[in-house]
Amino acid sequence: MDKIKTNLKVEHILEKGSSRVNEDSLIMEKNLFGVFDGATSLDNADFDDMKTGGLIAASTAGQVFSQNHYPLSRLGKSANNAILAKMKIHNVRLNRPSSRWSTSAAVVRILENRLEWLQTGDSYILLIYDDNSHRVLVDQEDHDFETLCMIKEEENKTFSNPAIKAQVDKIRSGMNKTYGVLNGDPGAEKFMRTGFVSLEGVQTILLFTDGLTLPSETPEKKKNFTPLVDVLQGLGLKGLHQYIRQMEKSDPKLSQFPRFKCHDDIAAIAIHPRN
Repeated sequence: MDKIKTNLKVEHILEKGSSRVNEDSLIMEKNLFGVFDGATSLDNADFDDMKTGGLIAASTAGQVFSQNHYPLSRLGKSANNAILAKMKIHNVRLNRPSSRWSTSAAVVRILENRLEWLQTGDSYILLIYDDNSHRVLVDQEDHDFETLCMIKEEENKTFSNPAIKAQVDKIRSGMNKTYGVLNGDPGAEKFMRTGFVSLEGVQTILLFTDGLTLPSETPEKKKNFTPLVDVLQGLGLKGLHQYIRQMEKSDPKLSQFPRFKCHDDIAAIAIHPRN
């Protein structure tokens, strides 16, 4: 049986973006760490003292993973089922994908010599090695690429633009068909990516929601994380966070860097296994 890795040096950030509520969540439970990016239904309803569905989905998933008692693949299925149960309690219209609550997830369990991991959606697990090379554990296309290209070209870049709203609805209809999220759909299971990886030569494990990605003038089908790693190596996690926020602040109208809002929520954890 694997021994639990102890004496870890850990940094983290959890910050609300431009919206009223922070729909990102994170967990740090002994040797288990995770970040979750909740997405509210397009119905924009609030629940439980002004909580959004995205926040409930992200926090529900975090609560399940925090139990830290089963393989991550099993906890992922349990988290998906727990989100379904919460939606049923609140009478969410489950037959409409755009009405469902959802969350992405990036979770790791750190053992003595290796890392157990689970990822789904657009939260990321990135390993940085002693030679400053890096590896993203799931190399995938950005399901928002097409939408960001539209935002770049449209004059009205907000959800009040019917074309953008229709495009977002179209992408949401692809949940667990073309890309994965935890949203109570049994189809989520086939989009969960899990595995084990050696910790040999790993200096940093970075878990982060997409709010920590560097703004880009041109949308990328596959994100290039080399610039992010360079900034992280030079400035540290807090410096990277400030660097991103300053870039976003310089473009409040989204005209230079296409994105959904000026500032996205951020959940990020940097773990240094050898302390």
